Amino acid sequence: MTNRSPSDGSPSLAVAMATAASAPPSAAPASEPNGVVRVVSLQDGMCRDLEGDEALAELARAIASQQATVWVDLCGASTSLLAEVSKILDLHPLLVEDLAERDQRAKIEQVGDLVHMVVFSLGFDDGKIYDRELDFVLGERFLLSSHSHWWDPRSTRHLRSGIDETMRRGPGHLLWALCDDTIDAYFPMLDRLGDEIDELEDEVVARADRALLERLFELKRALILIRRITAPEREMFNLLSSREEMGISADERLYFRDGYDHLIRLTDELDTYRELASATLETYLSTVNNNLSSIMKRLTGVTVVVAGIGAVGGIFGMSEAQAAFRLDEGPGFWIVTAGCVLLAGMAAAVLHKIDWI
Repeated sequence: MTNRSPSDGSPSLAVAMATAASAPPSAAPASEPNGVVRVVSLQDGMCRDLEGDEALAELARAIASQQATVWVDLCGASTSLLAEVSKILDLHPLLVEDLAERDQRAKIEQVGDLVHMVVFSLGFDDGKIYDRELDFVLGERFLLSSHSHWWDPRSTRHLRSGIDETMRRGPGHLLWALCDDTIDAYFPMLDRLGDEIDELEDEVVARADRALLERLFELKRALILIRRITAPEREMFNLLSSREEMGISADERLYFRDGYDHLIRLTDELDTYRELASATLETYLSTVNNNLSSIMKRLTGVTVVVAGIGAVGGIFGMSEAQAAFRLDEGPGFWIVTAGCVLLAGMAAAVLHKIDWI
């Protein structure tokens, strides 16, 4: 799957890494003001792939024929284009509203004979992780996909070499093909997060600074984002692989079961990484506390040395200590000074030996 640039939200992740499954924003396709509609219809063994007004005409003809299998792909569709397509497909107004708002959570719901499914594509761009909403509406003879300009379903792994074979297996298999590529793209991202955790575990022992703490918090936010997306998707695939009323044939349910297994493994790895990130944060806090204790020990050692000298100096400053032990000030002063320095040196040597200074 080609992931290029954020469009629906972009939580930061301070991970210095090369772009994976993504391209720079400058490579994004130019968007049409009204959006782009492409229709692929399969009838009598013939597959037609049209775009624009011809696609809408073909969609109306294919739906009316009651024999064609249709894939309707909406890219950055405006409200007017979405209303036109929904009228041909006879979609429920609430379903059309959900497709237009594009701020849904990952979910699956059944609206009459149709299944509305919301999944999210994840990607990296410039070291940042972002998510994009992908909407699918599955009917008995059609699949409707709605997404932003930053996702190209035709470049996904199963459709890259052609769409004819996938279309011949029905809209349910097409839905699985698009979702399967989206889920597979999660794993390289998770591997990079795991590498980042390993790097932070090494660095947190060597140094504990503010930049490291910020990286830890950004990493935890990224893990929470992925968990918030993949946990509902796991339940969605469980429903699609086990319930007949979802419009998925028995043969196709096996494919969704495979996707469900992938999501189970993904969420298990996420839980492991979240625990490792929390443990790394605790190690960071322990390192900071140990450093603080070391600093306090050194300050205490310095205080012991300096306070001894200050105490002797204070006594002599107040009482002159009987003219420096009756040696008439001069020799007595230097003897007392030498004694203070000697005692301070001995105290410093003892404190150094016990690693306090």
